[in-house]
This record gives sequence, structure tokens and C-alpha cells, in this order.
Amino acid sequence: MSPARMTNLPFVSVIIPCYNEESTIRKLLEALRAQTYPLAKMEVVISDGLSTDATRDVITAFQKEHGDLSVRVVDNQARTIPSGVNQAIRESRGELFVRLDAHSMPIPEYVERCVEAHQTGKGDNVGGVWEIRPGAETWVAESISFAAAHPLGVGDAMYRLNAKAGAVDTVPFGSFRRELIQRIGAFDETLLSNEDYEFNTRVRESGGTVWLDPAIRSVYFSRSTFGKLAAQYWRYGFWKFKMLKRYPHTLRWRQALPPVFVLILLTLSVLSLGAPIARYLLALQLFSYFFVLGLAGLKLAMKTRKGFLIWGLPLAIATMHIAWGAGFLWSGISSMFKNG
Repeated sequence: MSPARMTNLPFVSVIIPCYNEESTIRKLLEALRAQTYPLAKMEVVISDGLSTDATRDVITAFQKEHGDLSVRVVDNQARTIPSGVNQAIRESRGELFVRLDAHSMPIPEYVERCVEAHQTGKGDNVGGVWEIRPGAETWVAESISFAAAHPLGVGDAMYRLNAKAGAVDTVPFGSFRRELIQRIGAFDETLLSNEDYEFNTRVRESGGTVWLDPAIRSVYFSRSTFGKLAAQYWRYGFWKFKMLKRYPHTLRWRQALPPVFVLILLTLSVLSLGAPIARYLLALQLFSYFFVLGLAGLKLAMKTRKGFLIWGLPLAIATMHIAWGAGFLWSGISSMFKNG
């Protein structure tokens, strides 16, 4: 790259909130070192929530081996994702921020394409699409990775499906100029999840554009067990309710279905203790639900020649739906008692 062009490129800060990611952080750092964007115009700022595993040792080893990429670690004392993002922003030098997750691995052109999209005025917050891979080499982890990219699992979340370039409600991670933070504010640290959706809502309501470019791609490693998946989606549902209390007009149909399903499931379960008709309706609901999921699992198993998806996909999607819906309902119920 010519010196003249190098001079005109913005300095980019890649910001990464992180906690106990010893299994994936090295993959992310190696992917960042392989970027086509000049390393001299980049820095990596990892906001670590005081990891208790070997995450920092892995980062230190990478720093010693590769001095050509600036990698710094800052302490995230609050140990939440939004506080980590904000801490990294405060400690960074960049004109433009590229936010990534410690579970992710961007393609080599990722940063370059983010910068290009901003320079051509595509949007105020620009992101891309996920290629979801298993978090472990097990049938459970692989089932979860398929569920996390399946329309029955994520509805119309375009960044997980086949997407076209254009304005959207939200993008994963995202890239944005420092000026945007100065204009609309940083990430909301009172939301322990859904902070990115809330941030993108403020972008759109300020007259800005959230832009999805399918050429901006990253690998995302999904959760490896049903327990971790349930905890993740419970958190998503719980904090989605908190976010919707502020922005009720942002509710989408795919977000309303899981809590409605869980509410009906719970209601019929209670009524079935004394009403035979409720038992029949409950059985019908569960049969219909798992019949549809089973057909989806069978279809995907035949397509991929992975027989375990016949039961693995339904189990993973059901875990996502029930945990998300239950977390959403519990958030609403607890808010009512708190307000009372």
C-alpha cells in the first residue's frame, strides 16, 4: 500500500469485551493479525472482566510472539459487556471503532470492508453476518450451531441468515466512528444484555442508519452445551424486557412468540392439574411444537447427513425458545413486584 493512501486511512481501534475466553481468544487475535488493513493503523483493546482462567496468559504469549500488532488489555472492573465496551472505547486511540466478540473470528478483509463502508457513507453503524460454528466437537455443540442459524431458532434475524446489503434494525458487533459516541452517547451499562440493540435503536432514532453488509463476515463460535445455551438465552430474554420498557415500539414478532409460547405452556400445565381439557390442550401444544421441530431436524439431517440433528436440532431450538421466553416473563413479573 502506498504511503499516500496509508496517510488517508483512519486509525482503527478493535474493541473486545472479554471474560474467561482462553479457548477462543487466540483464534481471534490471529485473525486480527491476518487482516488486510495495515497493522500500523490498528490497535486491539481487550477489556477483560478479570478473567479467572488462562485468558490473560494466552494474550500475553501472543503479545510476546507478535509485536507487529498493538494489543492492550484493560481491566473491566464492572465485569459486564457494556461496561467492557465503554472501558475499551475510553482507553482507545481510534477514529473508528470495530467491535468484536471474544467468541468471534473475522475474515481477513473484515476491518478493511468496515472502513470502506464508512468512507462511502453506507451507515453510522456498520456490521456484517455470522458464520456460526460449534463451540466444541460434540453432537450437542454442533446441534446448537445449526439451531443458532435456523429460521425457527432466530426468526428473521438477517445477520444470521442469508442477507442482502441494506439498512436493518441491528447488526452484530458493529463498527462506528468516535463521533457517533459523542453524538448519541456510549453503551447503556444498566442493560447487561441487549445493549447493542438499544444502542442501534438510538442510532436509528437520531436519524442515523444501521447498515448490514454481507461481505463483512465473521465466524462466531456458539455455546457448547444446552446448559450454557439456556443461560445465554435466559439472559437475552430477561434484558430484552428491560430494553422494551424503554422502546416498546421496537418489539418484533419473533421476539413476542417465545414468551407467549411459555406463558401458554405454564398456564395449561397449571390448569391440567384439575381440568382434563387443559391436559389435552397441553399435549396438543407440545405434540404440535415438537412435530414441527422434528420435521425441521429430519430435513436438516437428510441435507447434511448428520443423523443426530433429528433430535439435536429440536432440543437446541426448544432450549432457546423456552429459556428466552421464561427469562422475558420473569423479567416482567419481577419488575411488577419491584414497582409495587
